[in-house]
Amino acid sequence: MDETSKVSNFIQDIIEEDLRTGKVNKVHTRFPPEPNGYLHIGHAKAICIDFGMAEKYNGLCNLRFDDTNPTKEDIEYVDSIIEDIKWLGFDWEDRLYYASDYYDQFYDYAVTLVKKGLAYVDDLTAEEIREYRGTLTEPGKDSPYRNRSIEENLDLFERMKNGEFDNGERVLRAKIDMASPNMNMRDPVIYRILKAPHHRTGDKWCIYPMYDFAHPLEDAIENITHSLCSLEFEDHRPLYDWFLEKLEIENPPRQFEFARLNLTYTMMSKRKLRNLVENNIVDSWDDPRMPTLSGLRRRGFTPASIRNFCDLIGVSKTYSVVDYAFLEHCIREDLNKKALRVMAILDPLKVIIDNYPEDLTEEMDVENNPEAPETGTRKVPFSRELYIERDDFQENPPKKYFRLKPGAEVRLKNAYIVKCESFVKDDDGNIIEVHCTYDPESRGGSAPDGRKVRGTIQWVSARHAEDAEVRLYDHLFTKENPDDVSEDGDYMENINPDSLIVLKNCKLEPSLKGAKPGEAFQFIRTGYFCVDSKEYKKGNLVFNRTVSLKDTWAKIVKKHS
Repeated sequence: MDETSKVSNFIQDIIEEDLRTGKVNKVHTRFPPEPNGYLHIGHAKAICIDFGMAEKYNGLCNLRFDDTNPTKEDIEYVDSIIEDIKWLGFDWEDRLYYASDYYDQFYDYAVTLVKKGLAYVDDLTAEEIREYRGTLTEPGKDSPYRNRSIEENLDLFERMKNGEFDNGERVLRAKIDMASPNMNMRDPVIYRILKAPHHRTGDKWCIYPMYDFAHPLEDAIENITHSLCSLEFEDHRPLYDWFLEKLEIENPPRQFEFARLNLTYTMMSKRKLRNLVENNIVDSWDDPRMPTLSGLRRRGFTPASIRNFCDLIGVSKTYSVVDYAFLEHCIREDLNKKALRVMAILDPLKVIIDNYPEDLTEEMDVENNPEAPETGTRKVPFSRELYIERDDFQENPPKKYFRLKPGAEVRLKNAYIVKCESFVKDDDGNIIEVHCTYDPESRGGSAPDGRKVRGTIQWVSARHAEDAEVRLYDHLFTKENPDDVSEDGDYMENINPDSLIVLKNCKLEPSLKGAKPGEAFQFIRTGYFCVDSKEYKKGNLVFNRTVSLKDTWAKIVKKHS
């Protein structure tokens, strides 16, 4: 796959044709989240399309909250959505709107439909409405209340608004066609009674419009030209158009649908993500294992990597599933150019250089990023006692093992060549200490006599090491499709018990003491890491692994190119 090639964008073609023919003079889109949860990587695709199309054609994009269900919505979600979109780098300027801004207009529109004989108050229960609706193969049947007079409907609807009835006692329905092959057109509910306070309007309203009624009207009120949404709303478009037509909206917005993002090993349902939080499978919406933008940010993903990912997967109308490895590839590509290379020992084993002076400390020059020479070098302290990774020493190594072993030499990165002379075990037979000698003439890693030393390992001075906790993250689910479950099971059975491994006794080079959230580091031979933002606020130094160094996607691409 050539990353420079972009998937054909049919939405772009539509917009260009509309501009060319004069159907529209200025592109105006919107991103309309419902504030009932945190945004996830699937929303990032929609954000990039909505804001990206406006940016490309010098148009406008609104941020509008579809806050029509006060029982599920919260200001916490509003704040998190605003933060996520800003983090991605998009700006709605002064065009921040809410569905609740238009409640009075929605009510007037509903009254207009009643006066036209196109809406009626129904006394059926929610269960009865479902029974009357019919099935995909059988038509529905009319409610016994469908032919109420306009005067009676106006009276009942006003009494609904005034709070005279209980939740679920009555609804307002559009009068369309109970035999329509499109289930959405079978007299859909457009208002219901919800005696619940709203996070913006308080107790002013006890009836709230349904999403399908409010959404096209919001677009119309805001003069949206291209209403872009995912494919699950394709069957709702005839209903949107019906409302706009019957309410005689001039220059109505047009809806276009694209395929939503599906990602392997990832759950995109906000309801199921909420269950993970509420059941303490994860610690919060921003848990680094979550596909939420706040979780990805806390894990160390960058806005550039996510925007590039959304750009490269393209826009189409075809259902597909993207390999999670491609998202990982995008963050590696970004961090490879930005992240400082540092030495961090996650499973420490002490090394003592017996012939090195006990009171001596030297400073070694270490490059910050070989991919970006302009970042220069830094000084790293070196002393007699060091820590190395435990798997960088083996008592009985296999063939072609070029790291530290008894009687063999290895190069300490940017320091000296050392030779293993002996080692110490505890009572359980575990190696707890390795004793070496060093070649004083080999500073910088080159042997003065030209002898070849094939292995190079990282190290941290024990005297100067910074203690830290490191968290290694993996997929939250064990299966590519988390919903691939047994007959009576659910997605919870596919939770990965090893999705988080916490390492408590890590030893880091001292330059990491001042690390802050938002900074990226490559722990040599281990992966890309960042400071955990929540723990940082508590005064704790904790690093999250963003992604390992192994790039399976790049290997797949190379194999097939």
